[in-house]
Amino acid sequence: MNWHEKSSLFGVSFSANIFYLCRNKSKRIMKRIPIYILAIAALAASSCRTERKYDNTMFVSIAPIKQIVTEIVGDDFDVEVLVPAGASPETFEPTPKQFIALNKARLIFSTGLLDFENNLLGKLQDKSKIIDLSKGIEPIAGCCSHHHHGKHCSHGIDPHIWCSPKELMIMADNAFEAISVALPDSVGKYAPRYDALCQKLLELDEEVAEMCRCSSNSYFIIYHPALTYFARNYGIEQVSVENEGKEASAKRLGEIIAAARRDGIRHVFYQSQFPRSSVEIICDDIGADAVEIDPLAEDVIHEIRRITSLITE
Repeated sequence: MNWHEKSSLFGVSFSANIFYLCRNKSKRIMKRIPIYILAIAALAASSCRTERKYDNTMFVSIAPIKQIVTEIVGDDFDVEVLVPAGASPETFEPTPKQFIALNKARLIFSTGLLDFENNLLGKLQDKSKIIDLSKGIEPIAGCCSHHHHGKHCSHGIDPHIWCSPKELMIMADNAFEAISVALPDSVGKYAPRYDALCQKLLELDEEVAEMCRCSSNSYFIIYHPALTYFARNYGIEQVSVENEGKEASAKRLGEIIAAARRDGIRHVFYQSQFPRSSVEIICDDIGADAVEIDPLAEDVIHEIRRITSLITE
């Protein structure tokens, strides 16, 4: 066999070997490709789900604000509440998971007046997405300080702005303005919803004003002073058993009981975040009913209407 024949034979053999190796390697690669594609697709889908979850999430500090935001954005965003049902917003501490979610949320709505809001939201990376709904509301000086599990919380402004329809209208206006800035392409979609919400709140305001005006009750008794803005706006006095986080003194309690018996007070209110026993002494003494209310109810419009009906009957 001459050199050319050997060379030719070697070439054929070499080429065949290369073809065989490449074909086998190709088969191995082709077998792996679907696995790689599936893995990449799974990661991409997972990433999209994560991004979609948080990009389409808005947070509110307390449940009553959720109704305002949801009425405007509808189902376009998941509106999450920071403070769980039954918990006190004045002593709430978020979980690490909530803090991570807050950093990824599109917008965060707060009353702007609760201690935990200022302490928590001040630690977020992007503070521009924090919306203070108290802007434009005339604050009422006061103190909701109290002791809770060894902690003392204090602030000099009454934070319960969401308990009055007039303040709710201002909060709704602030929410819509912030949403319009963040989502300018959706203003046309959200404006009619905002208008409908304003009409609903206006009707509630007029209804509450009329009920208070027609009532013979000049005041109501409540354990924790959560209806301060409500009382100011509708010309009715709030008499609270608790004062600056402290139980009423024996003298003060005696004065409340004497006046309530004289005026025929039929209800004494306490929030669901406090025990019924907090007002039972007064109720037993004057023959009144201890009535639970929930200023932190998610359906704040319904709850304000219910509270007004009880106060004015």
